[in-house]
Amino acid sequence: MGGTQNMTDPSANAGRPQEFEKVLSGSDTSVASFDTHSKSSLEKAQHFLHGNPAMVPLIVLVLSVAVFGAILGTKFFSAFSLTLILQQVAVTGIVGAAQTLVILTAGIDLSVGAIMVLSSVVMGQFTFHYGLPAPISILFGFACGALCGYINGVLVSKMKLPPFIVTLGTWQIFLATNFLYSANETIRSQDISAQAPLLQLFGATFRISGAVFTVGVLAMVLLVAVFWFVLNHTAWGRHVYAVGDDPEAAELAGVGTNRILLQVYTISGVICALAGWVIIGRLGSVSPTSGQFANIESITAVVIGGISLFGGRGSILGMIFGALIVGVFQLGLRLIGTDPQWTYLLIGALIIGAVTVDQWIRKVAG
Repeated sequence: MGGTQNMTDPSANAGRPQEFEKVLSGSDTSVASFDTHSKSSLEKAQHFLHGNPAMVPLIVLVLSVAVFGAILGTKFFSAFSLTLILQQVAVTGIVGAAQTLVILTAGIDLSVGAIMVLSSVVMGQFTFHYGLPAPISILFGFACGALCGYINGVLVSKMKLPPFIVTLGTWQIFLATNFLYSANETIRSQDISAQAPLLQLFGATFRISGAVFTVGVLAMVLLVAVFWFVLNHTAWGRHVYAVGDDPEAAELAGVGTNRILLQVYTISGVICALAGWVIIGRLGSVSPTSGQFANIESITAVVIGGISLFGGRGSILGMIFGALIVGVFQLGLRLIGTDPQWTYLLIGALIIGAVTVDQWIRKVAG
């Protein structure tokens, strides 16, 4: 009975160590420590740039303006010259916004220029060949851009085809459609001014203290501001970054990756249609041969702007800085009187340098 009482009486075992306590008594009792070495200045810069991807192109832009300003003086540092750069990059900046959305999802769109021109041709043809009012023709142009983007989106998101191959193919298809539909016919500026001045809306200018701006520049600034807010302060924007960073993890987190991709490519097409309207104002005419290098120029602006081609990292503000850097180099070297090929040489070096810096910054995430 006494043994049974000891087995059932908790007070009798109170002083005896339990089995798990015997195991713990022989374990290591040292306190865990973490690597707390102070970061070098280079590592701090790397982390800062990783968190602020638009800083590199901004620094390059400021230095470029300073160098050309020092060389050319007031010839470059004038309100007219600096706003001329904005006018020159307005179309590239708008198409670059479309390209930014796609590249943030780890894709690429080689068809943006063809969509832009085809949309502008639709606006012109519907106005002058079908006799529709300009506002209706513009809506058809936007519908054309949306349809082209939707086709890209379906092929990428539903059929799982590589974006590069898809848009390489649709670039040729949309470009050929543009030439076949327009019969390679240009609608003259005089005719547009007389019958459909709304098509030239974005070419209208206004002055602010000696600086000359166009409505197209204003459209570019507003578009970038809107998408900067959307990408940084809405759930949809966070989903775009998530799809580009890790689509499988995004899918597991409840993000509809196919839906986001389809939306991104469709919105990209609509933005290209806007660029098509802007380029009519910029040129004054509707030309099926305009903007043939818009796809390359938009990718250049995105890459120099610090947006990673691997997706998931970058800022649309960086794209604008990248476009402005190209504009500064083009105007500055033209005013100096150098061979135009130097512009392409330096821009090519900037592209390689931008990708190199991106790889270096990405090591932080790795």
